[in-house]
Amino acid sequence: MKVPVIVLSGFLGSGKTTLLMQMLNESKARGLRPGVLMNELGRQDVDGRILDEHNGAAIERLLDGCVCCSKKEELADSLKLLIKQQPDLIYIELTGVANPEEIADALTEPGLLESMSLQQIITVLDSEHTLEYNSIFSSDKELVITLRKQMEAADYVLINKADLVSSSTLDKIEKHVRKYNDKAVITRTVHSRFDLSKLLEPIKAYARTGAAASSFRILKSIGTVSHSPAHQQPSPSSRSFSRIRTVTLPFPSSKRLSKAQLERFMSEWSKHLLRAKGYVSLVDQPFAMLMQFAGKRTYWEPSEFQGAPYVVCIGIDLDQQRLEAEWKHLFT
Repeated sequence: MKVPVIVLSGFLGSGKTTLLMQMLNESKARGLRPGVLMNELGRQDVDGRILDEHNGAAIERLLDGCVCCSKKEELADSLKLLIKQQPDLIYIELTGVANPEEIADALTEPGLLESMSLQQIITVLDSEHTLEYNSIFSSDKELVITLRKQMEAADYVLINKADLVSSSTLDKIEKHVRKYNDKAVITRTVHSRFDLSKLLEPIKAYARTGAAASSFRILKSIGTVSHSPAHQQPSPSSRSFSRIRTVTLPFPSSKRLSKAQLERFMSEWSKHLLRAKGYVSLVDQPFAMLMQFAGKRTYWEPSEFQGAPYVVCIGIDLDQQRLEAEWKHLFT
């Protein structure tokens, strides 16, 4: 019996992990045993730890690269490890710069095709920034193509953070999506919340009855996708994240910062940062806090993390030496 796969796509900070947490909770409420493959650009795992704290699902992690390119060879091994745990379904959360078509193609490889079936691709859009991406990344054609592919490949498109923009902006985003995808179900969401029953109820029935996989509502036909210019393998310069850099900033031993210091630092680097996240030590908190910077906003959440604090910064052409120097200066 093939394991159903749902792929979560979308640019950095759009709300994929928030959606994944919701889907895991909904899956368990329906008596389903989910598995998760998480892919992160940075060397430190942040999103996987978030899931560990809030859900406890079986998780495989691929760090410091994109499964479409540098981690593609590890994808099959990670999925096979999940299959051995006999989940009822598998969620794959991609990095913000991954082309979901490449994952659809990878699932047709021998060894995976026999054991799993792609059911849906869900793409999450950040309504505050989607319309600006073409101009923001005008110097990086490959990245623009990849963001377009994320819309083209989707069965569901969530126009997320709908509460932060006007209705006219939401209308423009929907029209923009329809330029590239006239079949996807488009939903306007806040905190990535939408009705998951149409996705999960057929999987629940399949898990209980073992009905033929064809009983699923499969919108995408895998095995027919073509490789986009953004992800052709031979040349590293052709990869969509060729200009995207990650820098991990550690906390000096026993040092702490205030929320104001961290928020000011993020604000000062906001022109260069696409995303920042990590576990930080604050002067007024006995335990580490989860900090997430996305869309020029900083979010805070209590955490059970007990390791060495750190922040992962993701941006285009980040000046690592300057970033690290200014970070170090914060503690002096």
